[in-house]
Amino acid sequence: MERTVYDRMNELEAAHWWFVARREIIAALVARHLGRRADASILEAGCGSGGNLAMLGRFGQVDAFEFDAGARAHARAKSNLDVQFGALPSDLPFADRRYDLIALFDVLEHIEADIASLAALAAHLSDRGAILVTVPAFPFLWSRHDERHHHFRRYTRASLAAAAREAGLKVSYSSYFNFFLFPAAVAARTFKRMTGSETPDDSMPPGWLNAVLARVFGAERHLVGRVRLPVGLSLAAVLEKA
Repeated sequence: MERTVYDRMNELEAAHWWFVARREIIAALVARHLGRRADASILEAGCGSGGNLAMLGRFGQVDAFEFDAGARAHARAKSNLDVQFGALPSDLPFADRRYDLIALFDVLEHIEADIASLAALAAHLSDRGAILVTVPAFPFLWSRHDERHHHFRRYTRASLAAAAREAGLKVSYSSYFNFFLFPAAVAARTFKRMTGSETPDDSMPPGWLNAVLARVFGAERHLVGRVRLPVGLSLAAVLEKA
């Protein structure tokens, strides 16, 4: 990603509605996969500036790696973890460790070799371990936001399942999310495309609107893992060894 994108992530992920609500949804998915245990071994692959590490730490012992040096420094400062350098698919730390859960949150779309990356992570799973993936959904939603974030693709349930199969994994659950705000987001992106607007999608809204959006988006934590939402701006999947 561009340097400015990492910097904005570090500034916004504690309070911006999208980051706050997404953490709630991811936490619900982790809880449903791991149950009530608090001793799981967890790896976050591509942890960015570390906004999810404290949440993951509620479920077990966390390791993490990140490619970008600046983001890695922020993640270390926030978490007090020894966040290591790592690059998918071929330069991974913690080679001798196996994990009950590998978290891959909005990372796979940044990697050209997505199948090889999934296969490399699968080699680090424990016997009953799983990879929890989130990715941006639907190619027709491609925008300047994807270009600024150096995405290679957006996924559908079918295309992510196909990549998982090629990597020797099976999908035990997948669903779109950010469903309630989907119509408004499609309209906003269409408007930006028509007008040539360069306003970033992750701009911080006024406080009242930020709170409303966080509440609406965050309400989906009661649905994910239980039902499969038909559309959404993002896609989540639990991948297990085939």
